[in-house]
Amino acid sequence: MPKTARARKQREPFGRIRKLPSGRYQAAYTGPDLNLHRPSGTFGTLLDARGWLATERKLIDGGDWLAPTVRNRAQPTTLAAYSAQWLDRTDGRRQPLKPRTRDLYKRLLEQKITPTLGDLPLKAITPFVVREWYATLDPALPTRRAHAYALLRTILGWAVSDELIAVNPCNIRNAGSHTKRVHKIKPATLGELEAIVAALPDRYGVMVLLASWCALRFGELTELRRSDVDLKAGKVMVRRAVTWVDGEPIVGAPKSDAGVRDVAIPPHLLPVVRQHLADHAAWGRDGLLFPAPMSEKQLGHGTFFKTWDKARTGAGRPDLRFHDLRHTGATLAAQTGATLAELMSRLGHSTTAAAMLYQHAATDRDTEIARLLSRMVEV
Repeated sequence: MPKTARARKQREPFGRIRKLPSGRYQAAYTGPDLNLHRPSGTFGTLLDARGWLATERKLIDGGDWLAPTVRNRAQPTTLAAYSAQWLDRTDGRRQPLKPRTRDLYKRLLEQKITPTLGDLPLKAITPFVVREWYATLDPALPTRRAHAYALLRTILGWAVSDELIAVNPCNIRNAGSHTKRVHKIKPATLGELEAIVAALPDRYGVMVLLASWCALRFGELTELRRSDVDLKAGKVMVRRAVTWVDGEPIVGAPKSDAGVRDVAIPPHLLPVVRQHLADHAAWGRDGLLFPAPMSEKQLGHGTFFKTWDKARTGAGRPDLRFHDLRHTGATLAAQTGATLAELMSRLGHSTTAAAMLYQHAATDRDTEIARLLSRMVEV
């Protein structure tokens, strides 16, 4: 081989270097991803090219390697900067966050995560740092604590997939798992429901009845319109839900895909629903069933819950949340002998776990019935 050809190639312990006709040096190496990587430019001296290869080898050996093309991009350097980008991310790998979900994540970041970790570079957030931060979260608020940890783990998981960090430092076992329910739900009895409805203004009575007997969510109920109710078929069609973000109503799809559903109305409710449509619903095909007083806008939590608090307290159930009415309806449906699939369809659940809770409640009720039957013999 001619001397000029030998002079242009250098055998290196890691990677390879080639001398270009221009006299400059080009370096390259095969990375952990088995792809060939080069710097963005060339080097004026052989020593500089070797120095670049040595630096890359050190990053690989230390577990801090990222592809040079990734490192050369404009990257958010801190958790706060990366989280802000992540909240609004729409790069095809996920659907945009729903407004209420985005608002929840934003508040968790502002209140629980970024005050402590926000100014840290992503690579500085080690497992030790995460454990120290997690220890500062109030254990008296286990659900909030779990949600904050799960959000941090999710965001840093995306940072791994973006090749900004090598591994996810969130490795605390069960820290982001669903916690044991603090509020023990006691479904309303039929007598309690009757007392609550009697104590409410007439415009709200049917809303409570549909929440209880059809297991509808507050956001689903307050976005129902005349066109969503088919009295002839005896059903209500859930197609949308309203959430409130910064005091503004945001109308979108229900909580999950399974939330889009038709729910049969128990026949005994049809006359009161018909009367409500005549007396209280807004006019027109798209008129709201439960508009805010003196308005055709959606009913907000604050407007309704002042009246709700007074009614539930008067019925002897100050602990009964409005969402607990959905549990009441689900338990009643389970006690009819509804199958798991039927419960999931009626409630708009996408997983079996929640529906199983109501089947267990029905089983507990059956045990109580058996106990009462035995008491008949004892008498």
